[in-house]
Amino acid sequence: MSGKNQKNRGTILMRMFYPDRREKSAYTIDYADLYRKGYRGVIFDIDNTLVPHGAPATKEAAAFFASLRETGFSTCLLSNNQKPRVAPFADAVGSIYIENAHKPSVKNYQEACRRMGIKEEQAVFVGDQLFTDVYGAKRTGLYNILTEPINPKEEIQIVQNGIWSTLYCSFMSVIWPAAGLRKKTVEKSGKILYYKISLWCAFGASYYVKEEKSE
Repeated sequence: MSGKNQKNRGTILMRMFYPDRREKSAYTIDYADLYRKGYRGVIFDIDNTLVPHGAPATKEAAAFFASLRETGFSTCLLSNNQKPRVAPFADAVGSIYIENAHKPSVKNYQEACRRMGIKEEQAVFVGDQLFTDVYGAKRTGLYNILTEPINPKEEIQIVQNGIWSTLYCSFMSVIWPAAGLRKKTVEKSGKILYYKISLWCAFGASYYVKEEKSE
């Protein structure tokens, strides 16, 4: 592979793991503005995005989903959790859902759009995990928003993802604007950082990618 192709590949890899937007909370996003821009459906992760991990739906969450419906949005919950966790939450907030979604596989991101009756370019994905939520949305071509985990200390996996997400996004938010001035350095540094922070989750992600290709 030529040096130019390696650089291009590194740039693509960096972008695949960088969210389109970052917000403190799913509840503070300006959804009315997203609606004005043509988005008609919102896909949400549940745990640590809408409520602490494993917690039931709150009155705040139910009111939040009601306000989204009033705005004109369809919603879908997309979770890697099983039905006993996802279904009661979905019933409480009045949303359709897909459990055992195998994120970051693109299949159920696409299925969520189909169930909401919208095109993929009309969908927004909101979640707190960089290597599952955002990566899957990027692979599908969905506009994506990374939120801060509600409680990043609840599980070791969530802590690890949160730390790496913060480090990576902080690095990129500083480095990326300078890419035009220091392109070679940025691409080299980005590729090294990408491989370091994604190695630990590569086996899990590759499992879902292989599964998707075999279907």
